Amino acid sequence: MICISVTPSSRTLAPADLLNASRKADLVELCLDHFIKLPDIADLIKLCDKPVLVSCRRRKDGGNWAGSEEERLALLRNTIVAGPAYVELDLEIANKIPRFGETKRVISHTSLNRPLNNVDEIFEQCYKAKADVVKFTWPTEDLDAAWPLLAAVTQSRELPVVGQGIGASGLTFSLLGRKYGSPWIYAALEKGMETHEGQPTVWQLEDQYCWGDISKKTRFIGVVGMGAAENTTVRVLNAAFKELDKPIRCLPLMPGNITRLKKALGIMKINALLVDPLYDGNLSELCDGVTEGSGFMDLVTEGKSGWKGRSTFFQALHNVASAAKGSESWMQGRAVTVFGTGPLAMATIAYLSSHNAAVSVAATSDNAAMAIAKQANIRHIPWSAVHSTTTEGIVLAGADIQCGVGRGQLNPSLIRERMMVIDLTKYPGESAFAEESQARGAVYVNPSRMFAEQLQLQFKALTNMDMPMVAFQKGLAED
Repeated sequence: MICISVTPSSRTLAPADLLNASRKADLVELCLDHFIKLPDIADLIKLCDKPVLVSCRRRKDGGNWAGSEEERLALLRNTIVAGPAYVELDLEIANKIPRFGETKRVISHTSLNRPLNNVDEIFEQCYKAKADVVKFTWPTEDLDAAWPLLAAVTQSRELPVVGQGIGASGLTFSLLGRKYGSPWIYAALEKGMETHEGQPTVWQLEDQYCWGDISKKTRFIGVVGMGAAENTTVRVLNAAFKELDKPIRCLPLMPGNITRLKKALGIMKINALLVDPLYDGNLSELCDGVTEGSGFMDLVTEGKSGWKGRSTFFQALHNVASAAKGSESWMQGRAVTVFGTGPLAMATIAYLSSHNAAVSVAATSDNAAMAIAKQANIRHIPWSAVHSTTTEGIVLAGADIQCGVGRGQLNPSLIRERMMVIDLTKYPGESAFAEESQARGAVYVNPSRMFAEQLQLQFKALTNMDMPMVAFQKGLAED
């Protein structure tokens, strides 16, 4: 089931929120702690044609209740008399509010600071407090934190357990909970109505991550990196898998400890990861081999000999740049300056050098750029000299490279006619460098075309099939 949380502050607008939520939900959570003036709860419950769970959380539990504790207890007692399907009671007050009528009790324990390590003990306390359902909420910034919450939800117990992850991996937990049999998962009705940071919206779950298609038979492909590329990747690939009727869907992953990641991937039977090119983490410890000399990888797959990383990114770059320049040898023997010092910049330097380009590096930090130049045995261009240095192409390979005339920014006057410009600062989107390149007559390598080429290469590598064009139409239509 999916439980949609509504957090109205207005008694006038609350019925509309409940109606909209009921169209998508199996269960609707009405959060009383956001109301400016409390409504007639019984009337609101009658308006909703789906079961209603009523909650009123304190601020220390992530809620918005500003009144006294005595007032909150009285409100919850009166709420139960109104006859909702469920009422959420935090463990501290559960014994102060008796069971009444047919309303089921969701006894909750929230930790806003760290994951719990005494789940069994707290579950036993909730059981003794006459819970019908037990709920755990804690931070899930990465897979390491989400994993024990998933274990708490899926372990066989006397009572059903639901969970809510806070933070970057809250969506990851929700999708895993769907696959492994959580009684329900939480979603916000829309952006701005989340009960906790990282709570997915119902639109994300349904339209982007195909929540309704996920079952115990679903295989996941991990998508690492929470950037702009991830959202489009997920939409396009999920549309492709759906079009081909394959029980495969994308799962966003924020890795923690790499040793634990490998074990978790084995348990979840995930044998492929797509990695955002701008992801600044290090997955090399996961791999038994890397096919690229630079160590850069955007596709990691498990085979008989273990995990191996490879890059489709630079093949996509080559294909699109060759088409833009009208030559397969667009880089050979040419002077190219790479701006940036991160993993993507270093991988770009290695790739260009291996294809006989005359590569230089520059960055706002001359010391960092000098270290890269020494390591790669290439030329370093001081930041103060980039505009007086002749170059035939530039690669903007870092989100920290900004277009402008201010301190630490790259003045677009550097761009000249027929110069090749490869802009990866907001990949797969465009930055201000795009308009400047086109206005100055440069050969601009479109990052969105490059991204489409990369997705096709990745899909082919994963399935040995061509990407259905309708997947791009459906996936990109959401942008």
